[in-house]
Amino acid sequence: MNPTEREISYQTTNSYSTLNQFTESTKNIWFVCHGMGYLSQYFLKYFKDLNPEENYIIAPQAQSKYYIPPAFKHVGASWLTKENTLKETDNVMRYFDAVLDAEQLPKDKNLIVFGYSQGVSVAMRYVARRKLMCSQMVLHSGGIPKELIADDFNFLKDQCKVSLIYGTEDEYLNAERMQSETKRVHGLFDRNVSIIPFDGKHIVNVELINGLV
Repeated sequence: MNPTEREISYQTTNSYSTLNQFTESTKNIWFVCHGMGYLSQYFLKYFKDLNPEENYIIAPQAQSKYYIPPAFKHVGASWLTKENTLKETDNVMRYFDAVLDAEQLPKDKNLIVFGYSQGVSVAMRYVARRKLMCSQMVLHSGGIPKELIADDFNFLKDQCKVSLIYGTEDEYLNAERMQSETKRVHGLFDRNVSIIPFDGKHIVNVELINGLV
C-alpha cells in the first residue's frame, strides 16, 4: 500500500527580533526578511549603523531551523522549500500578520520592506498578498517569485521606490539570471525602479543599506 499524507492545523509559537526603540522621533520602519541560514537576531547586525533615533527595524524569524553544515554547531533557518510551498507560504503570511499585529505600528511612517536572498520571495509575496503599502521595497540578491504579476502591485502606484541590489560576482546569480531578474522587476513595477549592482559576492551590502535613507 502507498503511504497517505494527511494534513492538520495547530497553533504554534515563533519569535522575531527588533533593533532600536520606536519613538516619536522614528521616521522609518524596516521590515527585514533574512536569507537562508540566518537567524533574525544576528541578521539585525547589518542595520546597526542606521540612525537609531530615526530607524526602527523588525526582523521576522523563519520558522524552519536546522544545524548548518559542515560543523553542525551553528543554527540557521529557512523560509520555504519546494516541498508543500503553497501551504508553507500561507503559514509564513499568517506569521507576518501576527508580527505586525503585535507591533501595532502607525501608518504615518515610512515603511521599508527589505528582503535578502531567500527573504526576497517571502517579502514580495507578503506585499502582494496583503496589499501592504510601503515607501520602499528593497530586493537584495534574491529571486522574484515566478507567480507574481504587475497587477499584484498596481495598488502601490508610484508611491513605492523599488531597489534591486546584487553583487556582480554573486555565486548564485550569474549574468544571465540577473538580466532576467532585471527584466522581471521592470515588468512588475515599470517606474521607480533602481538597479544597483556592486562589486562583490553573495553578501549583505551594509554600505548600500545605509544609503537607502
